[in-house]
Amino acid sequence: MTFEELGLSIDILKAVSEIGFETPSEIQEKSIPVLLESDKDYIGLAQTGTGKTAAFGLPLIESIETDFRAIQGLILCPTRELCLQIAKELKSYSKYSDGVKVVAVYGGASISDQIRDIKKGANIIVGTPGRTIDLINRRALKFDQVSKVILDEADEMLNMGFKEDINEILSSTPEDKNTWLFSATMPKEVERIASNYMIDPFKVTVGTKNSSAANIDHQYCLVNGRDKYYALRRFIDFSPGMFGIVFCRTRRDTKEVSDKLMNDGYSADALHGDLSQAQRDSVMGKFRKGNIQVLVATDVAARGIDVDDVTHVFHYDLPDEIESYTHRSGRTARAGKSGVSIALISPAKGGKVKLVERQIGKKLELVKAPSGDDICGMQLMKMIQNVKDVEVNEKGIAPFVAQIHESLSDFTKEELIEKFVSVEFNRFLKSYAKAGDINVDPSKMRKGRDSDGGRDRGGRDRGGKPSANRVFINVGKMDGFENKGQLLGFICNQSGINGDSVGKIDLFDSFSFMGVDEGIGEKLIGEMNGKNIENRDIRVEFSNEKPRGERGGGGDRGRGRSGGSGGGRRSYGGSNSGGGSRRRSEGGGDSGGGNRNFKERRRRS
Repeated sequence: MTFEELGLSIDILKAVSEIGFETPSEIQEKSIPVLLESDKDYIGLAQTGTGKTAAFGLPLIESIETDFRAIQGLILCPTRELCLQIAKELKSYSKYSDGVKVVAVYGGASISDQIRDIKKGANIIVGTPGRTIDLINRRALKFDQVSKVILDEADEMLNMGFKEDINEILSSTPEDKNTWLFSATMPKEVERIASNYMIDPFKVTVGTKNSSAANIDHQYCLVNGRDKYYALRRFIDFSPGMFGIVFCRTRRDTKEVSDKLMNDGYSADALHGDLSQAQRDSVMGKFRKGNIQVLVATDVAARGIDVDDVTHVFHYDLPDEIESYTHRSGRTARAGKSGVSIALISPAKGGKVKLVERQIGKKLELVKAPSGDDICGMQLMKMIQNVKDVEVNEKGIAPFVAQIHESLSDFTKEELIEKFVSVEFNRFLKSYAKAGDINVDPSKMRKGRDSDGGRDRGGRDRGGKPSANRVFINVGKMDGFENKGQLLGFICNQSGINGDSVGKIDLFDSFSFMGVDEGIGEKLIGEMNGKNIENRDIRVEFSNEKPRGERGGGGDRGRGRSGGSGGGRRSYGGSNSGGGSRRRSEGGGDSGGGNRNFKERRRRS
């Protein structure tokens, strides 16, 4: 099928042709005709890199009535990078569609400039949830005339804790609008959003539900934690033309790994939530142009990276939320190309391999970190191939040929070859001269569960004795931590500890318990006590108690918080902040009573 056969207008077809689109992808072919012709809600499930933006963007542009000065389309997405990427693509699609105005609103940029752009006459808004709510509260955004709402990367928005924000934004839109939901995976939280805000949606699934792209090779390498960095270097060196992304769990690890790579002579840089918008744009600009070979990033910061030529994705740590593995690996094998996803797994974390396999519906292949001989051989043959392929600029070097011949006249042909090869090759020979085998015997991998430092799931050691390495912290769900991964990321960023040293986490409303490795509890107490969260002192202490729920097992430790809703709800771990006024729902349900009977009101309307 061609784009002409999908029913698009001449103006859009002209723009699409200039961009270089030739034939629609599967998600585009299945979505565009339905969204153009039907007045139904819609769910599209497809992996990243399959062309979802065009799948919803082209029909959205076609639906805009340019003579009607109001916001008619709203696209919500999880991060600044993705927001900017979508807005850029929509502007290119609408190049010849006079009167279509697209404005991106996101945290980390001037809100005054965004308000000014909106007032000029925007009819499509692309926004992150936090900044969108800010602009609603300032009465700069009004969605009373919106006819199309698109939730892009819905699963990731919920993973990042934007549930209440999405509820609040949707409650400000008309009941008779159409909602289009696009996602790579369909966890229960996304199904719940669909159930609450959509009526009998038309559903399209490209590939198997929750699966990864078919042209990605999923691999894992079993190495001890202390050898992860060296394993990463070996895989990079073994692939001379590699262009990849390394995913780390915390900002601290991201900076540490990128600094090590740069110090060792690699073209690398970091992307994480501590960077300003200008710094993030600079790093991404260099990566898109290929000036950076290796981008080291956190999950949140890397959302929205849309670079077609990424060959490798490395998981320095597997994500706490297994669904994020699909998003990570989807950064490669885009636009029909192939790619490799390699997870570096310590033996104690072997249980996560099975979780990932269940998530993507595929087996992960166990591979070994390349040996020094393998790497040197690969680099040598790559250099020889480069010599064979190089074009000689005879005119440019002509003035120097005689001098070159005279300088090298004492060497034989064989000696010259060896010397020229050694100029580039000696670095690898020196680096891997004494490199041993860092691979771990697979029989030592714990396949049944993750290790938490020798403690079982109740926080007790193997003899049933209460563990001294269990700590209490007076921080919980009421502080904005929707899941254990967010809490772990916050604690690692605040204390500087490595996430691998934390075992089982029990997350409650006003406090949490964690199993930790030997010596880590003391460090947490020293680093965290005295710090603040929402103007309340953080308190960490050892605990021998096994939690029995919010009441009873935790005693009165949850008391003493400065009551009230205080500051806004937060999503820790580098998500869009933008000075947003995110809410916490004290009752634990959906914020805003207007959502409870939403579907019923739509049916009656």
